[in-house]
Amino acid sequence: MCQLKTIDMVHIALFAALMAICSWISIPATIPFTMQTFGVFMAVLMLGGYKGTLAILVYIILGAIGLPVFAGFTGGLSSLFGSAGGYIIGFLFSGLSMWMIEECFGHSSIVQIISMLVGLIVCYVFGTVWFMFVYGDVSLWIVLGWCVFPFIIPDLLKMALAFVMSNRLKRVI
Repeated sequence: MCQLKTIDMVHIALFAALMAICSWISIPATIPFTMQTFGVFMAVLMLGGYKGTLAILVYIILGAIGLPVFAGFTGGLSSLFGSAGGYIIGFLFSGLSMWMIEECFGHSSIVQIISMLVGLIVCYVFGTVWFMFVYGDVSLWIVLGWCVFPFIIPDLLKMALAFVMSNRLKRVI
């Protein structure tokens, strides 16, 4: 574990706030279309695996204690135990998987792209399993049709946007 400097804590807080803002940009659906995954990808790409994952954790904790940082200006444990809760928890495991890939294979562009794809799949797995647990008698194919398939293209676009933006921002910063 590394020692965090004040500037690191500020960056973590800023990216947790970015994820909250991204969650408020929403198209309503069973599981809302939001920009949260963009915020998750940006946090890890810009801050690195360790600090990016901490930013995701801070975001989740803020929502868990009741601040309205989740989609639809919601917060609290009820949001985490609802139908979208698995996807929110999945963000943390997305960050962890991206961090692990970054630590094992470096920071090249192809590694970043692969880590985001793996992170997205991890998020989908957590969210889908949780959604099936919450609703009990819904088949896997129905849940995939509601909660995964409609999001693949938008999430790939958010991934591409995060990749391009983070690379450009890193050059400027």
